[in-house]
Amino acid sequence: MFSDPVKNVEQCGIQVGQEIADFGSGSGHYSIAAARALMATGRVYAIDAQKDLLTKLKNTAAKDGLYNIEVIWGDIEKENGTKLKSASADIVFLCNVLFQVEDKKGTINEAKRVLKPAGKVLVVDWTDSFGGLGPIPEHVMKKETVKDLFLHHGFHLDREIFAGSHHYGFIFKKL
Repeated sequence: MFSDPVKNVEQCGIQVGQEIADFGSGSGHYSIAAARALMATGRVYAIDAQKDLLTKLKNTAAKDGLYNIEVIWGDIEKENGTKLKSASADIVFLCNVLFQVEDKKGTINEAKRVLKPAGKVLVVDWTDSFGGLGPIPEHVMKKETVKDLFLHHGFHLDREIFAGSHHYGFIFKKL
């Protein structure tokens, strides 16, 4: 079973009216799941460096009647690269993203900056390359490495979640 964004988002405990930042949103599977979980309240900020994927997400959201998604062309690896205010998000998603970014510490620090006190980060990533199905073997981030990165950058582990047979998942809380 592959990772299911709807099931992973359900494990975050999203509440009506929250602000959610989807770092590296791509075509928006997690953004759409979060927008639906918010039940037309709150806001999802879908942030990506690829304008074509953001355009696709914007069109899909409009077609589905989801008007609480705001797309942002930004850089999740740089301070203020997301263009979000400090302490403005309740939850940050980093789903199938960490293996792709060069500056992992910069990405984690940007998540920390935009999160409200005690805000959460949902991390979902590949457990292996699976013969080319996932990222190339050199880019796969072991779950212990991810856990250590967050624990050393001002987060504590809230819980581990089941994210499918090819992925691992964590929910971290900002200290």
